[in-house]
Amino acid sequence: MGVDLTEPEVPLDAVGRRVSCDGERATVRYVGPVPPTAGLWLGVEWDNPERGKHDGSHDGVQYFTCRHPKGGSFVRPGKASFGVDYLTAVGQQYDYDITSEKSYSDWERPSKKLSFEMLTSVLLCGRDVNGAGPDGEIRKTTPQVRWLDLSKSLMSSWDDVSSITRQLDQLEGLQLSSNRLQFLSEPSAHCEAFSRLKTLALNSCELTWPQVLECAPMWPQLEVLSVEGNHITEIQRPEGVLQCLKNLSLSENPLKQLSVLAISTLPSLEELNLSRTGLSDLRFDDAAPGAVSAMFPALKNLYLDNNAVSEWRVVDELAKLPSLEKLSCLGNRLESEDGNPKTATQLLIAKLGRVSFLNRCKILPDERRGAELDYLKMFGGEWLKVRGDAQLEGQFTCEHPRYLSLIQKYGAPEEGELKKPESFALKNQLLKVKFVFPDDAEREPIEKKLPASMVVQKVKGLLHRLLKVPALDLRLTYTSPKMEGTEFDIDNDLKSLQFYSIEDGDQVLVRWS
Repeated sequence: MGVDLTEPEVPLDAVGRRVSCDGERATVRYVGPVPPTAGLWLGVEWDNPERGKHDGSHDGVQYFTCRHPKGGSFVRPGKASFGVDYLTAVGQQYDYDITSEKSYSDWERPSKKLSFEMLTSVLLCGRDVNGAGPDGEIRKTTPQVRWLDLSKSLMSSWDDVSSITRQLDQLEGLQLSSNRLQFLSEPSAHCEAFSRLKTLALNSCELTWPQVLECAPMWPQLEVLSVEGNHITEIQRPEGVLQCLKNLSLSENPLKQLSVLAISTLPSLEELNLSRTGLSDLRFDDAAPGAVSAMFPALKNLYLDNNAVSEWRVVDELAKLPSLEKLSCLGNRLESEDGNPKTATQLLIAKLGRVSFLNRCKILPDERRGAELDYLKMFGGEWLKVRGDAQLEGQFTCEHPRYLSLIQKYGAPEEGELKKPESFALKNQLLKVKFVFPDDAEREPIEKKLPASMVVQKVKGLLHRLLKVPALDLRLTYTSPKMEGTEFDIDNDLKSLQFYSIEDGDQVLVRWS
């Protein structure tokens, strides 16, 4: 730690202030000497603990403390920037030399005769804003701002934020991600500073849910809130706050199971993002299987991507949501018995009667009809076994809450479709099929006698054993001597050979990636 005799003056209120140093951000925890060295030092706690070297101690003396054992460092004041005020940052961002060759993207390009008074969006991400500057000047200079991005700023508290926003009477959207803001003693006293705010992003701010609720009185009109990548685990019920919220993103927070039910009473919540939260379970116990829950009454869009959902019972619970229209659950562990992702998708469609978009794709009418009919057949054997026994029927409908409604829609599955035919009948229905391999000229064709009722997924299982190629990689088509030159797709694993009108002497072409 060398001595720099030209160190600049340090603000009197430096402790607790935010600083930037070589592109990294930190909070000042100590200002003073660090013997045996000469001169002044700043003890800082880094946002990124990997940037630090110690816990705030040196030679056995504890100068400050850090949450991380190696999250602190000592830096010279000359190495640290305490940032600039809002108007200085606006000038740096937008007041540029029009003869400059600097390249701007279309969305941030200022006009050649820029008037700050006409700005409706101000984007100051990473511009090291530390506060408002001279009182009243923001209202005079940028009065039309509706969207403000102050991500990665050097503001230290919500007081710093409100000193800016209370001068922006038109402000509707505010981006405050990657900040570390100290909290206010009376948040409700700052409602005027955020009176028109509709959209707020507080991603990666190291927040807990109680801290969010502590600040929530400041945002009486808030409709969209993103708090992704924070430290939110246990969610408590919002009492008297966030009642206008329509869109909430809790993605990338380590949520405790079922904790999310605490927000199920929000009356206006239409969209909820719970992706990457470790979620494996959801239960709406106020409603019986197949009934409608009173929880999340307005929820239309739900994102559950990249979680640990593995039980189909969870899908049956989601079917209880009265307004659910769009569901995305990619990257989970929902699998069908045959291990085929297409079958799993069909099960999702069949179980979720109200959902019109699945995994960001619209469910077409034919796709829904096919999935529901296949679902009826898939579990028709089980249904036939329990039919007539009230207790067993009850157990079956608990596991398959939509089954009875699908019977009402399409009729009960026919016993002839589901019962295994007698051996003599089976023999009469055998088809001689030749498997050929157009992409592998050295492989000899294989002839097999297969029952016409054999479903495609079992055909692929047979080919998997013969070829040692994963069934999921196999793609099948067929040709018939009756229609030479035409190749027909075999694209539904739950359909039978008979469904595709495959007859004796037809060829099945087998390809794989």
